[in-house]
Parts: sequence; structure tokens; C-alpha cells
Amino acid sequence: MKVDLRLDGPLVDTAARARELVALGADGLFTFEGPNDVFLPLALAAQAVPADLMTNIAVALPRSPVHLAHLAYDLQTLSGGRFRLGLGSQVRAHIEKRYGATWSEPVARMRETVQAVKAIFDSWEGRAPLRFQGRFSSHTLMPPTFSPGPNPYGPPEICLGALGPRMTRAAAEVADGLLVMPFNSAKHFRERTLAAVEEGLSRAGRKPADLRLYPQVIVGVGRTPDELAEAARGVRGMLAFYGSTPAYRPVLEVEGWADLQPELNALSKRGEYPAMTDLIDDSMVATLAVHGTPEHCAAAILDRFGGYADRVCCYFPGYTVQDRHIADLITALRGGNDESRGT
Repeated sequence: MKVDLRLDGPLVDTAARARELVALGADGLFTFEGPNDVFLPLALAAQAVPADLMTNIAVALPRSPVHLAHLAYDLQTLSGGRFRLGLGSQVRAHIEKRYGATWSEPVARMRETVQAVKAIFDSWEGRAPLRFQGRFSSHTLMPPTFSPGPNPYGPPEICLGALGPRMTRAAAEVADGLLVMPFNSAKHFRERTLAAVEEGLSRAGRKPADLRLYPQVIVGVGRTPDELAEAARGVRGMLAFYGSTPAYRPVLEVEGWADLQPELNALSKRGEYPAMTDLIDDSMVATLAVHGTPEHCAAAILDRFGGYADRVCCYFPGYTVQDRHIADLITALRGGNDESRGT
């Protein structure tokens, strides 16, 4: 299984860190819409390493499809055809209060954004004139001055991050790839995500091969008792944050923990973050994330996703993970030891 790792940290260190992560064995690098721009680090990494690159995710709703298309084409060219455009909707509070943009019908808007970007790509590739008329935006003007022309490496994949059934169906209908959200469980993935994927593909008359699955996993990895305890604390903090968000309640619901979501939400509004973390027990860590030695974590990831995907995005939230453990995890995911193969 191929492994994608998050590329973060100060921009001045981006190229050096990209080289370090690839030296550990990473097949791809992704950026998160956090304290830095989500596209710029990938431009720096594109010239530093031969890895695959992806936004994971770029928040689409405040951005024009034309902006997204230009950024994607430039990164596709700069990386030599190794870029994937990962898009997501974010939640209402962030769209309205952080971005100062309009929130409405997120599923319809995300579906249309993917379709609009693809229409723009088609016009640049010379496949069709730009005549996209959508409900939320229209794109009908593309003079030669503003067209980059056909990309030498072809248009990049467009992936859509999704958790709920409606957004997952939309991804299966129009996107090239589905970014399976990291707050997840084996049961939710198999019972709800895959069912929504099948329905979306059927609606659009597409085949399973038309949509690639990119699972994401929260990983708490270590070897010593102190390392494992620190990793568990970091994972519990991330799970508490995700679990406090109403949009993520379906995952808790599937596992019988639905009542936890409003409790976490109330604590978050009061800023009682340690109390939130205390509500996440060991069984939740094992179910919603993976925790243990590199070999144990690899075995858990392969058991959860190995039959459905050939690569995975790994997050190491809220704790200092040792690079040697990342390297061992990647080796194990590639079948480098018996435990990762379940034997």
C-alpha cells in the first residue's frame, strides 16, 4: 500500500521537510487548509521531490472554479503530472465566519464546482468551448490570452472529501477520487461509505474503476510506553475535536456513541478541551483511529482499507512522532513484516 504524508511546518523549511518525508518512504505528500496556504507548499515541494502531491483539502466554496483550475494546472505542470486537486466544503461556521463567504446547499455546490473545473479543463484541452451554465456560477468566456492550453501531462485528478451519504454520492457521481475523511471507522466505511459510493456510481452510469478511493487515517504510533501514551493523548484530542462537530455525528452513531456528540459540542463551546479529551476512551481510539507500534498500526490500516484502496493518507495529530516510526510504518504497510500481513 502506498502512503501519503502531511507536509506542514514553516514555508522556509518546506523543501527540506519534503525531502525528509520522501527519504522515509512516503509516496506522496499532502497539504491541509490550516495556518498556511494549501497550494504554495506544494509548489515548493514539486521542485524538490519526485513524490505525488495533493491538496487535502482545499476549501472550495470561497474560491472560484477558475482560480482552482489555474492553480491545479500550474501544479500539474510544475510537478510533471504528479498533482491531485483535493477539494472539500468545510462547515458552515468556517465558510461564513472565517472566510466571509456564502453558505448554502453544500452538496449541490461541491458537485457543481467539480463539474465547472472539469469544464474549464476541457476548454483548455481543446475538447469543447467553455459554456458552463450552473446554478451557482457560470463560465462562458475564455479568450486565448487567459487559456494555458493543453497541459503536457493531462488534466489532474479532482478528488472530493466526503463523510455523509449525500456528499459521498456526489463524489461518486462527478469526481475522479473520494477522500474518505479521517474521522471514520471500519463499520462506517463498509456499511455507509461504500453503499453511498455504489449508489452514486449507479446514478451516474459509472463503473467502480471510474472512482479511486483515498482513505485517511488518524495514527497514534510509538514503541515505548511513554511514546504510546503521548500518541494516545494526541489522538484523543483530535477525535474529541472531530466528534464535537455535528457533521461527524453519523460515525459516532454507527458505533453506538451518538449521545457523545452533543456532550462534546457543549464542552467545546465552553472551551473545556481537556474535559473533551477525557471523554474519548481506549475503545474509541482503537475504533476511530489506529494506535500502537508501527507494525500494529499497519496491520489495522490494512485490515480496514486494504481490500478497497492501494494508498492511504496518514495523520499523526497532537504529538511528536519519531521519523523512524514513520519509516517503520511505511515498511510494514508495504508488507515488509509478518504482522502487517496478518500472519
